[in-house]
Amino acid sequence: MPDRNTYTSPLETRYAGKEMRTLFGDQKKFSTWRRLWLELARCQKELGLDITDEQIAQMEANLDNINFAAASHHERRLRHDVMAHIHTFGDAAPAARPIIHLGATSQYVNDNTDLIVMREGMRLLIGQLANIAATLADFARKQRDTVCLAFTHFQPAQLTTVGKRATLWCQDFLMDLRELEHRLETLEFRGVKGTTGTQASFLALFDGDHEKVKRLDRTVAQRFGFARVCPVTGQTYSRKIDAAIAAALGGIGASVHKFCNDIRLLSHCREIEEPFGSSQVGSSAMAYKRNPMRCERATGLARWLIGISAQPLQTAAEQWFERTLDDSANKRLAIPEAFLTADACLRIVLNVAQGLVVHPNIIAQNFVAELPYMATENILMAAVRAGGDRQKLHERIRVHSLASAEQVNWGHPNDLLDRLQNDDAFDRVDFNAVLEPRAYIGRSPEQVDEFLTGEIAPILEKYAGKLGQQSELNV
Repeated sequence: MPDRNTYTSPLETRYAGKEMRTLFGDQKKFSTWRRLWLELARCQKELGLDITDEQIAQMEANLDNINFAAASHHERRLRHDVMAHIHTFGDAAPAARPIIHLGATSQYVNDNTDLIVMREGMRLLIGQLANIAATLADFARKQRDTVCLAFTHFQPAQLTTVGKRATLWCQDFLMDLRELEHRLETLEFRGVKGTTGTQASFLALFDGDHEKVKRLDRTVAQRFGFARVCPVTGQTYSRKIDAAIAAALGGIGASVHKFCNDIRLLSHCREIEEPFGSSQVGSSAMAYKRNPMRCERATGLARWLIGISAQPLQTAAEQWFERTLDDSANKRLAIPEAFLTADACLRIVLNVAQGLVVHPNIIAQNFVAELPYMATENILMAAVRAGGDRQKLHERIRVHSLASAEQVNWGHPNDLLDRLQNDDAFDRVDFNAVLEPRAYIGRSPEQVDEFLTGEIAPILEKYAGKLGQQSELNV
């Protein structure tokens, strides 16, 4: 149970999923530090340094049993978190104490751990994005032919289909997925670079043998699954790496905000709603309300994500020469919270997408109310083809439209079609044909088919092993 007397982040208690919370937890962080120290020692031994099998064995045996109380004691005394954990690891593996962190700087464990954790975090987010894409694709397929009103400026425009609109949402999330793929493909390990990135300490350990130092750098990176190593660093890898990853997470925030805002607006129109539990309360005062609270929560979190995603870019700009420590406190907040918030947002989106409720009768009622205005151009063209004068017909439509709009303004039904049908100038127009809704949706159904085949199918094949996630929210 959490301590109710102290602040706990709602990302931990309410919003983010367990996998992402565990990934950014202390156990993962500091056990990864120990694995980095172990692999450094192993590689140094393989390259000829005097490191014993016993030292390696003791390190191997104590990767996960971290005495956090002892580490806290050491840190209060030393005022240095890495040194505190070096001492704590040395307490658990006393034979290895003399060679733990040999030649390394604090950023060997800090930076490389951050890269390892961010890589795993991006993989988790890609899995969520693939599931969202699959869910929205299935929704688009089912709603391929459901004609609905399209909006520009949130004003009635032409017609589209619910399925076509869903492809727009899905496309944004696919762009986020591809951006994360690119970040993973180009992610570089900081590697073994020493205090200011010159590798001087390792060159001294290997008696000036440059090839051994280069092999050490490459081999440690490979042991942690990185094909690429930063060619040069200062004390830290370039903080532009963090900025680029954070920007990708901010892009997720924008996609989430757009999708959830659209659902909120459609909920107001009563066309499409997020899932609403049988015991869910919409308002403490107004019992009848069905507030889109999940999407509202997601847009609030998305704004937070978009905001904090700018912090790493400011940190990258602020670094002086080989490194300044002002990046540390900011990075401890910005990077984990960006990943936890992205995770929370995508959990909500998947939950909403898996339970979208469509009200086709309301959708039809809404577009039928606007159809007379949309049909006027087709009515005009049909009347001209039947032998009418375009300019005179246009004037008749204008007069009738203004008169009908006046009736609507007084709360009366839109009678534009009745006016046109009773006007002799349009007596040769087949109004049934002109008013067929499918005449106004263009290639919407075909675009859905093409999107599912060309864009979605490869993603579903690529991430088949990650599909099938269900998103249950804590609140």
